[in-house]
Amino acid sequence: MTQTMAVRLRGIGKSFPGVVANHDVDIDVRAGTVHALVGENGAGKSTLMKILYGVQKPDDGTIEISGEQVVLHSPADAIKQGVGMVFQHFMLADNLTVLENVVLGAEKLYGIGDRARAKITELSDAYGFGLSPDDRVEDLGVGQRQRIEILKVLYRGAKIIILDEPTAVLVPQEVDALFGNLRELKAEGYTLLFISHKLDEVLAVADDVTVMRRGTTVASVQPKDVTARQLAELMVGSELPSPSTEESTVTEDVQLAVENVTLAGPGDRNLLDDVSLHIHRGEVLGIAGVEGNGQTELVELVMGIRPTTSGRVRLGDEDITDWSTAERRNAGIGYIPEDRHRHGLLLDFPLWENRILGHQDRSPSVRGPWINKTGARKDSARIVEQFDVRTPSIETTARALSGGNQQKFIVGREMSGDPVLLIASHPTRGVDVGAQAAIWDHIREARRRGLAVLLISADLDELIGLSDQIQVILRGRLVGEFDPDTVTPEQLGSAMTGAGEEE
Repeated sequence: MTQTMAVRLRGIGKSFPGVVANHDVDIDVRAGTVHALVGENGAGKSTLMKILYGVQKPDDGTIEISGEQVVLHSPADAIKQGVGMVFQHFMLADNLTVLENVVLGAEKLYGIGDRARAKITELSDAYGFGLSPDDRVEDLGVGQRQRIEILKVLYRGAKIIILDEPTAVLVPQEVDALFGNLRELKAEGYTLLFISHKLDEVLAVADDVTVMRRGTTVASVQPKDVTARQLAELMVGSELPSPSTEESTVTEDVQLAVENVTLAGPGDRNLLDDVSLHIHRGEVLGIAGVEGNGQTELVELVMGIRPTTSGRVRLGDEDITDWSTAERRNAGIGYIPEDRHRHGLLLDFPLWENRILGHQDRSPSVRGPWINKTGARKDSARIVEQFDVRTPSIETTARALSGGNQQKFIVGREMSGDPVLLIASHPTRGVDVGAQAAIWDHIREARRRGLAVLLISADLDELIGLSDQIQVILRGRLVGEFDPDTVTPEQLGSAMTGAGEEE
C-alpha cells in the first residue's frame, strides 16, 4: 500500500533579481512523518518553505497538499490547507502579551477572551511550553519566543508544520524536549517539515531527509542509510568541520576583568550575583548555561548596555565601569549579538551601510566628521571577499542574504579594526556546516593574534572545541569551571541545570 503524501512539490522554480533561489525542486513528504530539509545557507531551503506557506509565489512548478493540487496566494491560503510555519526569525509584537500575539489574525477561532486563554493554556501545558498568556513578549528570552511561534501554529489547527531551524536557539535539554514534542505530534498524525543545519539532530529525529544544493534537490535519503559525514558531503562537498583548538595561545596579560559584579533585577532577585571572571589576551573563555540564567545580562553589562549595580569592569589597564557602549566599542570591543536581526543589522539597508554600524566613529567608515561612503564600500567588499559572504553585491540589502551569509558579514565587520576583545554570543547559531567552519577558523586565527574572546554558545561541542576554559552560569552566578580537554557535554549539561548542586 502506497503511503499518502502530505506534500508533493514538482519542478518548483523561483528567481529574484540577480539570484535563482530555486530551480527544478522535487520533494515528496509522507503524511505523519518528520521530514528534514538540509543544505548550505543560500541553498534555497527557506525560500522553498516560504513557497509552501504562501509567502512567495513560485515562478514554475506545482504544489500538491494531501493529494490535491493547490495554488497558494498567501499564508491565509496555506493555513486553510492545514499548513503552518514557524520562522527562524520570529514574527512577534514585543509590546503585546503571549495571548495577544497568538490570537492576532485568528480572533474568529476562539475569540480574544477566556476561550482563547483556556486554549493557549491547554496547548502550552500539553507540550511543556511553560508560557503564561499574560507574559509580555519583550520580557521573554529567545527560547520562550520560539515556543510562542510554535503555539501560534498549533492554535490555528495546522496539520502540516514547517519548522525553520527550530533548535538554533535551544540548549541540549530543550532540544531533547522539543524532539519529544515532535514525536508526540507525529504520533497524533501531524506532518513535520524540519529545516536544520545540525546533522546529528537530523539523523536523530527525521524519518526522511532531502538534501538541497545551489537551489535544487540533489538527494533524498533515510537516516539509517547515511552518516552525518556523508550528509555533509552531499550538502557542501566536504567533510564535517571540527571546532577543536590545537595549541594554547593564552598570554599573561588580562584583557577583560569582571570583578564582583552584581546586577539587580525585579523584586529581590539579582540577574547577576557577585560574578568575577578574567580573560587573557589569546584566550577564549566559554560560558555555558541554560538560556535565561544571566548570559544575556553578562554580555550587555560588558558592552555597557546595562549599568552595574555594584562591582567593576576593566579592559586592559582601564576601568570602563562607567563608560558608554560607544566608548567601549571605540576602545576595541567587537560584538556578535545573539539575535542578528534585532541587534546586528539594519535589514532594509545595503551591506555597505551595515558595515558602518557600531563603527561610525572610526575609519574606514568616517573621514573627519563625515561618513566615508567610499571607505565603507571598499571595506565591505573586503569583508565579502575575506569572509566568503555570498551576495550579488555590497548594494544588496541585508534582508536579501541567507542567515549564514548575514552572520558571516557581521563576524567580518566585528573582526575589522583589530579588536582587543570579542564578545561572541552564539556566533554560529543558524548557520550551515560550511559557514560554521569558516567562523571557527576566523575566531581561531584572531585568537592566535592575541584577541581575547568571551564566547556564549548553546552548542556544547563548539564551547568545548573552541574554549581555553569554560565556566557555567546558573541563576546569575558562575557555579563551576571546567577544562575543555577533559569535560564531557553530559558533565556540562548537569552543571548547567543544577543537577548535583547539593553534591
